[in-house]
Amino acid sequence: MADGMHQVDLSTCDLEPIHIIGRIQSFGWLMSFSSDWIINHASQNCDQIFGAPAMDMIGRPATQFIAASALHDIRTRLQILGSADSVERMFGLDLMEDGRAFDVALHASGRSFILEIEESEAGNRRDYVSYVRPMIDRMRKAGTTEQLCAAAARHLRGLTGFDRVMIYRFEPSGAGEVIAESLNGTVDSFHGLHFPASDIPAQARRLYARNILRIITDIDDPTVPVVPATNPNGEPLDLSMSGLRAVSPIHIEYLRNMGVKASMSVSIMQRGKLWGLMACHHYSPLRLSYAIRTAAELFGEFFSYMLDQRESDYAFEKRGDSMRLHDEIMARVAGGDSLLSAFEDFADSIGKVIPFDGIVGWVDGQFMARGSTPTQPQFEALARFLNTAGASTVWSTDNITLVYPPAHDFAEQASGLLALPVSRSPRDYIVLFRKEHLTQVYWAGNPEKSIEFGPNGPRLTPRKSFDLWKEERRGYSLPWTPEQISAAESLRVTLLEVVLRLADAANAEREQAGKQQDMLIAELNHRVRNILNLIRGLVTQSKEGATTIDQFAEIIGSRIHALARAHDQVTQTDWSPSSLYNLIRTETDAYASDSADRVRIEGPDALVAPNAFTTLALVIHEMMTNSCKYGSLSAPRGHVAISISNGDDGSLEIDWSEVDGPEVKTPTRRGFGSTIIERTIPHELSGIATIDYPKSGVRATFVIPGEHIAAYNTPMPSSYEVPLSPADIRENAPELFSASALIVEDNVIIAMEAEDVLRDLGFSSCHIVGSVRTARQVIEEETISFAMLDVNLGKETSEEIAELLRDKGVPFIFASGYGDRSFTTSRFEGIPVITKPYSERDISLAIARLKQA
Repeated sequence: MADGMHQVDLSTCDLEPIHIIGRIQSFGWLMSFSSDWIINHASQNCDQIFGAPAMDMIGRPATQFIAASALHDIRTRLQILGSADSVERMFGLDLMEDGRAFDVALHASGRSFILEIEESEAGNRRDYVSYVRPMIDRMRKAGTTEQLCAAAARHLRGLTGFDRVMIYRFEPSGAGEVIAESLNGTVDSFHGLHFPASDIPAQARRLYARNILRIITDIDDPTVPVVPATNPNGEPLDLSMSGLRAVSPIHIEYLRNMGVKASMSVSIMQRGKLWGLMACHHYSPLRLSYAIRTAAELFGEFFSYMLDQRESDYAFEKRGDSMRLHDEIMARVAGGDSLLSAFEDFADSIGKVIPFDGIVGWVDGQFMARGSTPTQPQFEALARFLNTAGASTVWSTDNITLVYPPAHDFAEQASGLLALPVSRSPRDYIVLFRKEHLTQVYWAGNPEKSIEFGPNGPRLTPRKSFDLWKEERRGYSLPWTPEQISAAESLRVTLLEVVLRLADAANAEREQAGKQQDMLIAELNHRVRNILNLIRGLVTQSKEGATTIDQFAEIIGSRIHALARAHDQVTQTDWSPSSLYNLIRTETDAYASDSADRVRIEGPDALVAPNAFTTLALVIHEMMTNSCKYGSLSAPRGHVAISISNGDDGSLEIDWSEVDGPEVKTPTRRGFGSTIIERTIPHELSGIATIDYPKSGVRATFVIPGEHIAAYNTPMPSSYEVPLSPADIRENAPELFSASALIVEDNVIIAMEAEDVLRDLGFSSCHIVGSVRTARQVIEEETISFAMLDVNLGKETSEEIAELLRDKGVPFIFASGYGDRSFTTSRFEGIPVITKPYSERDISLAIARLKQA
């Protein structure tokens, strides 16, 4: 390469900033706003609907272009936005109150909010979302994962009308394969073809994981620039979550070379990771309405759940095989057989779960082999190499020569291996071998792109040929599947116990390994049953709170996400001291979100060392789920009081008290959950655990020795305005809590969030209403000591309610979607106003200002 020439390789595409491309597709319009609703970006075609050049709109308030009623609806949706990657949709919105209906999408982008606008469907609108449920019902009849994927491709093509719909699965390397497909009969099939990782670069895969649906209506669309190109800080607008985002020139050239005119993709996610895509191609321009795209996105999410469930069922089945293998091997040892004396029988048992072509037993310097394996001298050298791979887990490869060159000498007998270290001193192994499996991989064109200086500059030009290209792979065995590696890990623990028992060289380690294995297996079965039952309960209970499929998907999605976050904290170890308060709150949010205000924590926060955090997390998990199922949190008035204190010796004491729940009866038997509560802290941490069952409610005390506690934290005052604590508010303004609180809000989700906050502040009773008539009725019939009023209630305002409360001397605050342009600033001077979207801190500060006024 000549000096100064830029290095061009397959990583070049990964560097393209496709999320800040600065343009949108021309079938829609885009605006972005600052937090105070000043327009800071607009697409250049906005003059088509707003009648003003885009640059003239910059720096002006949104109220000059968007009707007050529409802006109120947009503010209300902002209150509902969940994570930074959430998108809220509104259909048939009259933006300018001129009779024109638009479909809009709303999402956050840094410190701005982006509003994307499209024309609504003319004529009769069909509820495409309602098509999803019968599509999912028919897919449940699929017997295998392959049949499920084929059915998904067929149903998505029927919904959208694309010429080709593929189910594309990513490999660990980033390459992918088309594993299912549905065609219109006139286009070529890609089924079974592989595509290199560079066809979908890393940054594109990251965007697919965040933004589930991507649409390209016409590759020849001239697109529309977003102005200005950057903000005053020189930063371009981040369009990661945009549905209108224009397309990379490299990707446009790629599609043009393929002959495709329009495309769409729906991401297939599994446990937060990108599993694959539902990739759609059309050979002429195709624009889908927002309603169809929303239905396609929902269909993709449900398909992801079904696919994950199908693969989890398969993993559970294989785990059962591992358990039977464990029982069979342990039965042989109990009968007096040693590992090597019964080697042939052991090999037969292992082969039923993990297929292999050869197996070697290397125990105490003794060599036994069966099938296609290296010779003893070759294996002795290989064992020294395996010693460097570690002794606490299995190690596998499907091409040993890539990492161990001497393996060329026995490559014909063994290309892949799976090593199970079964002791530490001396190092013993059971190693499974597989022969070379000569395969042909079919690629859609040559995967090795040549470096060309094409129309897009000095970078890789997308390949122009997608004709079938065969690659012959040599030196590789059949890969070891994740289920087989998991089974090998379970087998390793079993064999470790066998070796230690027979050698009697490390009795203490054997005993600990056996108990730990039993505990882990039992906990896994226990946790899986709990999670499956909990998810089934979430699905059943969530139906009553939803009137549409969209609402149902949102409710169940948010609850399952909360469950996943709690599960991650219980199982993931980051080797740094962790907050006990966060642990308790995470478990509360996941399993008792509707009762969070009834779980009260007092005392300092303890930072628990990582070696004890998992143990304590299991105990808190069991206590919380038991309370939700049987204890105080299962009753509407019950609550849990958790008191945290530190002893003179630095130990941590946790007192758990449940009151106002159902009458407690001492259990007649001890399940595994009770075993975790009563035995894990004493056994693993040398601490204390006691639990009693008085009729009034469960009482438990846990003591963790100080060696497991890194520090105790006391809350420090902040340098900015801090809302009063609930106790301070109750002390300074007891009259506010003397009776019930009234919440006037026409959006039930926002009203429920407000109720949660007020209950956290100390209001024991809250009345939620959505209209002036109902509010007047509550005020006349009930004693109200405080009220929180939404300014706009659809076709009416809360002005009449505010006047009635003022006449009765009842303090109140306003919540407004209109900001300072509401009637509150002129007619109710001095009354605090919080602007949507608001937070718990905003409400606390407003109540504090109300008391000071």
